[in-house]
Amino acid sequence: MKLFKNRDSINHAIVWFVLLIELFPIYMMLQVSFKDNAEFIKNPWLPSNPETWQWENWAFGLKLITPYIANTLFVAVTGTVATLFLAILASYFFARQKMPFSGFLWSAFLILMLMPGVANLVPLFNLLKNLSLLNSLLALIIVGVAGAQVFNIFILRNFIEDLPNDLFEAAEMDGANHFQQIVNIVIPMAAPIIGTLSILAFLQKWNDFLLPLIILRDKELFTLGVGLIYLDGEYVKQWGQIMAAYFIASVPLIIIFLFCMRLFVRGLSAGAIKG
Repeated sequence: MKLFKNRDSINHAIVWFVLLIELFPIYMMLQVSFKDNAEFIKNPWLPSNPETWQWENWAFGLKLITPYIANTLFVAVTGTVATLFLAILASYFFARQKMPFSGFLWSAFLILMLMPGVANLVPLFNLLKNLSLLNSLLALIIVGVAGAQVFNIFILRNFIEDLPNDLFEAAEMDGANHFQQIVNIVIPMAAPIIGTLSILAFLQKWNDFLLPLIILRDKELFTLGVGLIYLDGEYVKQWGQIMAAYFIASVPLIIIFLFCMRLFVRGLSAGAIKG
């Protein structure tokens, strides 16, 4: 009995240790955001006296990154909706429609999963240049939607294949077309998986850094990753203002984690059961 108690204590200690490591950057951002440079150099690790808190750091950070947050939300939300819409249609086609060489087409499609995105940067840049899409948010949306299709279709196609054929046959007997079958059968049955993929797609687009850095030039179009990097590259670093901006930028992700984690776990569980 003592052995099990000791194991539980060790496991709890390990969990708390990992949690402390994960939460330490958030703690540092929060407590540094209330300091000026002199206070930060004097006391970098512990919170300062509340009477000396520099609230103007937060006002500066909010004013600075509000346009970046708006651009990032537009790209992330639009890209996520378009990604899942096209992925659901394509996965339904691969799962339910049979045609000559469909197996070969699917295998060739999966090869795209093996291609690193960095290897396509030069031809992608030239393609966007020829299409006059450089320095535009539309380019981020189009590239993000195209790049996320393979993974999403791979997951959804396997799930749709496992759905009972009786459901689709009954829908066809009632006169439902393919789009109605997707709306009334596929989407309700695959809702947990779609929710999980939506979260992953949104996070990927929210955290995207390399492509916006390459194709965006106007400061008014910067997304969060690029905007924060330019803030960090100033000659005189006001650490309180920088940390306030970083913390504000992380708030949406914290909210998603708190309110969508149950949906995320449900999606993973549903995928495990179907697989």
